[in-house]
Amino acid sequence: MAVSSFRSGRLPLFHHPQLPNKAASAACTTRSIGGFKKPNWRFSSNPNCGRAVFLFAQYSQPSQAQTQQDRFSSRLQSSLENLPKLLEDIVQTSISTGPRGALRLAQGIQAFVGVGGEWLADVSRSTNEPTGIPSQLQLGLLSPLYLRKLFERMGATYIKLGQITFCQFIASAPTLFPPEYVEEFQKCFDRAPAVPFEDIQAILREELGRPIDSIYEYIDPTPIASASIAQVHGARLKGSQDDVVIKVLKPGIKDILVADLNFIYIAARILEFLNPDFSRASLVGIVKDIRESMLEEVDFNKEATNIESFRRYLEVMGLTRQATAPRVYNYCSTRRVLTMERLYGVPLTDLDSISSLVSSPENSLITALNVWFGSLLACETFHADVHAGNLWLLRDGRIGFLDFGIVGRISPKTWAAMEVFLASIATEEYESMASALIEMGATNQNIDSKAFARDLEKIFSSIQASIELDTEVVVATARGTNTNATAVSANIIVDERQMNALFLDVVRVSESYGLRFPREFALLMKQLLYFDRYTRLLAPDMNMLQDQRITIVSNRRRSNYRDNLR
Repeated sequence: MAVSSFRSGRLPLFHHPQLPNKAASAACTTRSIGGFKKPNWRFSSNPNCGRAVFLFAQYSQPSQAQTQQDRFSSRLQSSLENLPKLLEDIVQTSISTGPRGALRLAQGIQAFVGVGGEWLADVSRSTNEPTGIPSQLQLGLLSPLYLRKLFERMGATYIKLGQITFCQFIASAPTLFPPEYVEEFQKCFDRAPAVPFEDIQAILREELGRPIDSIYEYIDPTPIASASIAQVHGARLKGSQDDVVIKVLKPGIKDILVADLNFIYIAARILEFLNPDFSRASLVGIVKDIRESMLEEVDFNKEATNIESFRRYLEVMGLTRQATAPRVYNYCSTRRVLTMERLYGVPLTDLDSISSLVSSPENSLITALNVWFGSLLACETFHADVHAGNLWLLRDGRIGFLDFGIVGRISPKTWAAMEVFLASIATEEYESMASALIEMGATNQNIDSKAFARDLEKIFSSIQASIELDTEVVVATARGTNTNATAVSANIIVDERQMNALFLDVVRVSESYGLRFPREFALLMKQLLYFDRYTRLLAPDMNMLQDQRITIVSNRRRSNYRDNLR
């Protein structure tokens, strides 16, 4: 039987092959459709067209306006049902915030005025340019650059929020944020004015409950570092004469975090209430995760526990001659004060200094990789911030792991999928890669794994071509200047841009197939990107994922590792 085209909401007309198409078409267009009703099947013959039998159904489709009205009614009913819970959350959160909210509002206005002044000055300078005002300036404070500056001025919460956008928001809801904002917020710089030393002394006396000079023989009043949350001072212990560093939580920081995070939570609840798209992206769930991780970072007791777990892993596995983490002095550490052994060394990006300390920078990198990969399975948490400031080559040749404020927890399921994912990157087996990502991601859809694999292959092929091109440029630059410094600097910039772009592309194409990844996947990927950068600097000929000297421990040995630590 041939099938004719249909119009006016009528099902296709099935007709005898000997019938002229003109007769069939006429029958299709001369019947009107009634109201919305159940299909009424009936047979009809056309005497003018010979022997023929027509099968068709009368039905009607709801109008577009009716459909929109039904959706609106359903959404309205759902919103009204959720409204009491929303109001209850707002009231309870506001009560828990208290007067801190008013203070933060005043500080927010001050930050807004400051960045607004910068924007006006930049606009004024651009008006005389022949090209006119750049598009970024035309967006005002909503442009990626000025919004990032506003976050930095707002302090600890918003700096941390900008820094973890890569890991939490992007892994869970990549389409909520345009790529230019993601790229800009990764530049959030965690630097803050130093708190006066008198305030630091007051916190030490309050927390330790005894005279400072009964514990420390000397404290350097000039801080080693001052970030948004904490300030670090060098010191020497009384009696043992051990060199230490004292990490002190800045005054009022926890109150600021609570007030800011409560405001962000309320904003997320309202956005989800008004726009179901945010609800499907689990915006409130993401904010809750961020709140939990941020508040953990300001509890130095938890950081001390993370450090001691890592040191115990090194001891049990016989790795203390290859790597270390600072010893914690518990008798002079509290929730707001952390006293640790002072380590001396250089970041893994300082190629010249590393070459002066060890004969083989490549071997040092292999040690760092093996120690970190082993800790993924041996420890309850893993170091989730191995940037160059936290991963050093020490003067004695060991690898030093510093700052355990940000850690991750990996489930057996995620690690099993991660193993396959890493192996497939090394072997370029994209179907295995797609299967691993599907296993790792949360989805309620049936996914075409072969199409997914083809899309992943396109991403990795384009990135590989770009890397080869940029590597040639870096080498040429170095030869022209007769120095390694330019090549090292250029290589870091190239790797940062390319690796972040690779990760974001993988997450976005996965999201297009309905996949959403857990935070631990993003944390793992970010650390691997750091190690990839160190590999390009210290061992450019080594394949991190294929080198037989690097051990990526499987889940089968996971329980044995942890049993040894108990």
